[in-house]
Amino acid sequence: MVLDGGLATELQARGHDLSGGLWSARLLSEAPGEIMAVHEAFFRAGARIATTASYQGSLAAFAERGLDGPMLLRRSVE
Repeated sequence: MVLDGGLATELQARGHDLSGGLWSARLLSEAPGEIMAVHEAFFRAGARIATTASYQGSLAAFAERGLDGPMLLRRSVE
């Protein structure tokens, strides 16, 4: 099975700014529906697996920005 990390590329193509330390993980808080929409598009195109948007996310990185890290990491898997 081949895995391509195209999630961030597609989010950028949809107009999201992924600069900063959290990259796409920031969108778990700001625009979770956009992450879901990208995954849905990938599945419609034939994808059989998904990656989370938590690549740059960690409890420490989220806490540093005043975000609920445990909730956001759970959201990334949901």
